[in-house]
Amino acid sequence: MMDSTALPPVVSEEQWHAALEEQIAREKAHTRERDRLNAARRRLPMVEVQADYVFDRPQGEATLFDLFEGRRQLIVYHFMFGPDWNAGCDGCSWVVDAMTHPAHLNARDTTLVLASRAPLEKLQRYQARMGWQHPRWVSSLGSDFNRDMGVTSCCDAPDTDRGERHGISVFLRDGERVFRTYFSGKRGVEYLGSLWSYLDLTPYGRQESWEDSPAGWPQTPPYVWNRRHDEYET
Repeated sequence: MMDSTALPPVVSEEQWHAALEEQIAREKAHTRERDRLNAARRRLPMVEVQADYVFDRPQGEATLFDLFEGRRQLIVYHFMFGPDWNAGCDGCSWVVDAMTHPAHLNARDTTLVLASRAPLEKLQRYQARMGWQHPRWVSSLGSDFNRDMGVTSCCDAPDTDRGERHGISVFLRDGERVFRTYFSGKRGVEYLGSLWSYLDLTPYGRQESWEDSPAGWPQTPPYVWNRRHDEYET
């Protein structure tokens, strides 16, 4: 039970405004630092993915290239769900609960996919249980994708589910070549949960003219591109 005395101090309106303005100034500085971090992320080098991974999805087998669905950028959330588990990770489930409608990401040439080592039928049952309508979820069972991405670190016991980790990987496609541009795990995924935070992870970012991006990056004026999720042109 919460202590009834656990309350912020009561001050005058003038004192409250002064404290609020000080806090807002700190938050604006944090936002500008986040913008600089995002600008640096857009300038990260990348590494080519050479392996031929195969995933299981409802419409059949797919390669990593196929997961882009024709778009330039791909975000893969590594959802902790081992082959012998009866349910997905509760923390990863929190992340998916907060995921945005994919139409907004698609409008920025970006696809978002969940990937787990559990077989597809388990993923589908759990997705139905959670009531998730939008996430595309693929099984990487039978490939080394999770291990190569650094999210299954059970090399000492390859037949167990010990060592499953969550994380997020970002890929960029150039023709038929696929490159990995970014990875984060642990508390790094706490940043996720909105359209903008996902786009900030990608090489092209939000693709708006105010961003500090390299020359030639796709950009439009801010706010002119976004629509209701059922109003985008195909």
